[in-house]
Amino acid sequence: MKVSRRQLLKLSAATICSPILATLLVSNRAQGAQAKPLPISIAGYRLDRVEALFDGRVQVNGCEPEFVVDSVGAMNANMFSGPQAYDVSEVGLHPFILAYANENFRDYSLIPVFPLRTFRHKSIFVRSDGSVRKPEDLKGKKVGTPGFSSTSLTWLRGIFEHEYGVKPEDIEWIVSSRDSSADVAGKPSSQENIMPKGLSITTGPEGKDESEMLLDGDVQAIFHAAEPRAFRDGDKRVSRLFMDYRKVERDYYAKTGIFPIMHAVAIRNDLVDKNPWLPAAVFDAYSESKRLMYEEWGKTAWASNSLPWFINELEETRALMGHNFWPYGIEPNRKALEALLQYSYEQGLSRRQVKIEELFHPSTLELMDA
Repeated sequence: MKVSRRQLLKLSAATICSPILATLLVSNRAQGAQAKPLPISIAGYRLDRVEALFDGRVQVNGCEPEFVVDSVGAMNANMFSGPQAYDVSEVGLHPFILAYANENFRDYSLIPVFPLRTFRHKSIFVRSDGSVRKPEDLKGKKVGTPGFSSTSLTWLRGIFEHEYGVKPEDIEWIVSSRDSSADVAGKPSSQENIMPKGLSITTGPEGKDESEMLLDGDVQAIFHAAEPRAFRDGDKRVSRLFMDYRKVERDYYAKTGIFPIMHAVAIRNDLVDKNPWLPAAVFDAYSESKRLMYEEWGKTAWASNSLPWFINELEETRALMGHNFWPYGIEPNRKALEALLQYSYEQGLSRRQVKIEELFHPSTLELMDA
């Protein structure tokens, strides 16, 4: 509701103590606060779904944003144990869950924007000449991991338990002292190295990364968020457990309706306390940036994307998962969020069963993109 200065003076003279006047004054203050853009810093990966936000085609209403490209390890550490330099930041979803549940972390709240998600069956690597040929073969085996409680590794253990009957306690876990993909994800935060009780977990040989442990026979398989160096280098001794992982992952989605979430977006609570309109404005900006990505794909992806069968892949993805296969908002992601929260508690990582609504700012619980 807009009120002119003359109308406001008349109201003041007539009803100086009126509740209506108080409401009008608050409304005008809020409008005044938004008239001058709020400077905010936003950190994240420069991904196709956020590109329009980073390059300025999409604005955060009422804000003057400064964007910083950073790795998830650095963003997690900045938020949980560092200077908290970012007002809005991409963050590992499971590290945030652990900080909230185990450390009473309340400086930030999540908004239901999920910049990074991926199916995880592709993330198990074995020796090509080894004895592990199917998930059940991992029982009693040594499995190497770079870290233990990251989002991706928690998803993997949960999927193996609930889809294949291979529980975390069925495996001997060897945590490598180095990560061959550290240049991609950055140094992990403390929340990614929590070791729960009741499992066989040891540290691998000093100086060896998980890739070297697999090649040297220290482990029979690797659970890995990215790809171990030996696989990236084309070493024929290393292969994926699921050779046709695309089919396996599509079948998993058709069965469960879950598209695993890796990262979310968090916002500073002290900033929101002063600017309660901000979470919705940030959500809308991320949503609009994603919408523009979809729109561009529909117009020029056949020419602008270098993959020769990109359109075929897009059409098949939409046939299985719908047009908006990368949804924001809590409701379209409830199954995935509930699954990760369940896995975290089952695996002894979070000390209590966290509810979805605890993690997200209250003003964002009903937000959904088109």
